Amino acid sequence: MSLLLEQLNRQITQRLPLKPAKSKLQAPVASITFDDFPRTAWTRGGGILEAHDVKATYYVTGDFCGRMNEGLDHYVESDLKEIVAAGHEIGCHTFSHQNGPTVGSDALSDDVERNAAFVQDVLGDYVMSSFAYPYGEASPRTKLLFGDRFPTSRGIRKGVNKGLMDLSQLKAIGIEKWWWTPEYIQGAVDQAKAQNAWVIFFTHDVSDDPSPFGATPQMLEHALDALKTAGIEILPVKHALARAMFN
Repeated sequence: MSLLLEQLNRQITQRLPLKPAKSKLQAPVASITFDDFPRTAWTRGGGILEAHDVKATYYVTGDFCGRMNEGLDHYVESDLKEIVAAGHEIGCHTFSHQNGPTVGSDALSDDVERNAAFVQDVLGDYVMSSFAYPYGEASPRTKLLFGDRFPTSRGIRKGVNKGLMDLSQLKAIGIEKWWWTPEYIQGAVDQAKAQNAWVIFFTHDVSDDPSPFGATPQMLEHALDALKTAGIEILPVKHALARAMFN
């Protein structure tokens, strides 16, 4: 797909809500999410979450289990068990982490089934109900495909979710070293509070020297502190969805 076609696809996809749902939130809510996920999202990030009494959503790519990918060690099976035992949510990020718009629908469906089988092999009777697009890339076709399977699909388009939300491409705010500023994070928190919106934060690894797409412990702490100071409840994605739909 050419760069021009990719840009056109993003514009169309972002402006085409394929799973609209009216938010019933009477108060703002937030979610903290981790994609892929590098092991430090749990070994470092998990302790920070525990100190703040916060439960998060970890989007799992089965093929990354026990492997190094792009220079980062990823989670192992025991991490998944500990995460669930601690009350966090496991979400689906496909098994192979392919760019969805470039892959056929049958192959994507098979890949999601493979990821579900992997998670159930590790965790038993566990059903993932939240999805995040690999690389944040979606198309009208993949929004329909994953929207039929999962209650929510999260992208990386910046913004908060309010009013008529698109559950097939929820907006999110990155806590990522390559562009992060405390002012932007605070602005998202302020917007969520002012508009009774659902703000979803995402990152990848958590370390003192993170990847461009990861966060330092201080960056994660900053977001949690900002949410707590604003009085915004922090919930895993599946629980925040229930709050937004049924209040």
